[in-house]
Amino acid sequence: MSESQRVVLVIPARYGSSRLPGKPLADLLGKPMVQWVYEKAQQVPSASQVVVATDDGRIVEAVRRFGGNVILTSSDHPSGTDRLVEVMEQVDADVYINLQGDEPLVRPDDVERLAQGMLADSATDVGTLYHAIEPEEAQNPNAVKVVLGHQGNALYFSRSPIPYPRELEHHPGYFKHVGVYAYRKGVLKAYSSLPASSLEKTEQLEQLRLLSAGMRIRGFEVEPTGPGVDTPECLQKVRAILAGESYVLVSPLARIKLLITDVDGVLTDGGIYYDATGECMKRFHVRDGLGIRLLEESGIRVAVLSGRDSATLRKRVADLGITLCAFGVKDKETACYRLMEEAGFTAEQTACIGDDSIDLPAFSACGLSYAVADAPIYVKQQASGGVLTLAGGQGALRELADAILVAHGKADVFNSAVGFNAVAGGVTQ
Repeated sequence: MSESQRVVLVIPARYGSSRLPGKPLADLLGKPMVQWVYEKAQQVPSASQVVVATDDGRIVEAVRRFGGNVILTSSDHPSGTDRLVEVMEQVDADVYINLQGDEPLVRPDDVERLAQGMLADSATDVGTLYHAIEPEEAQNPNAVKVVLGHQGNALYFSRSPIPYPRELEHHPGYFKHVGVYAYRKGVLKAYSSLPASSLEKTEQLEQLRLLSAGMRIRGFEVEPTGPGVDTPECLQKVRAILAGESYVLVSPLARIKLLITDVDGVLTDGGIYYDATGECMKRFHVRDGLGIRLLEESGIRVAVLSGRDSATLRKRVADLGITLCAFGVKDKETACYRLMEEAGFTAEQTACIGDDSIDLPAFSACGLSYAVADAPIYVKQQASGGVLTLAGGQGALRELADAILVAHGKADVFNSAVGFNAVAGGVTQ
């Protein structure tokens, strides 16, 4: 390590987590997760000090028990970078590396590569990591993509698949951003005073604030990384990896007992047709209808939630035997909770599917949410479960229905004659 430059590794560890409360203290083979990250950080040769920055006394006690350095910070920080700024006021360094507290599989060599890159080039304001991914993963809005210039500096970060593949033979491939950052002290001093840019607000990516301010973010390529811990399912997978055991991923759809679906733009293509008398006509897809009945016959309830109401819609719902429904609803969040209560299931047991802004309150109410393939990008970004490959009115609900049935171990009802015949008496299209 350069004697003139001091590198400190900071591990932000927030106790609150909507999907996994108390995540830093989750047990991994007898040790809290934050300890795994701390011990990996200690293996980085360039690190002169490792510090956990937390907002909770329980994490402070856990870190002290295993002999780690810890600082209790404010609970009001909107991001890990803001927490890092507070640490900077107490721990002096030239370069601060923000190492995520939910990455127990982080490789010390990757962090060292980042540290050495910062030490070698004083003109680099911020450093980060990235690796190549397949086009399929690039479609996931939860995987942040980055494009870089010839010198390795980031040109842009996005939840969208960038760059756009207009000419496939010239496409450089997709790169996933790994959320490990190295900051120079001067950058952190300036960070809090930088205005949040429109790009940051749109993408909900704090690194765009730095790019908008003209700072250079240098990317360092590494091999594909192991999974972080965001959900209980991720935690099980990481436990298995650390124990050297094989792991069969349990789909989050396995816990779904209720599917709430929008109508216009999901069960239909979004078109609304009026005849000369003003009667409304809609086009439904028979595969969606069969998917609904297969779910119902397999013990998974389906509810219809529509912002519109019409005789045509009510007839389709009645033909499919759906008894859980709400029509002409503008407040879809409240309606979702009422449907859950009527069905007797919790939000964690409920998934929903939508296509437009009116469905976003439903997304926030349900444990899992899915967007159809032709939904606007800002709707896709809010879909916690993912984006379907089919468009509204083209079998999108059936795609999700099949995935739910697979997760419940009931794929035979749609992929075998014996399985289908067992429920055939109650199905329709």
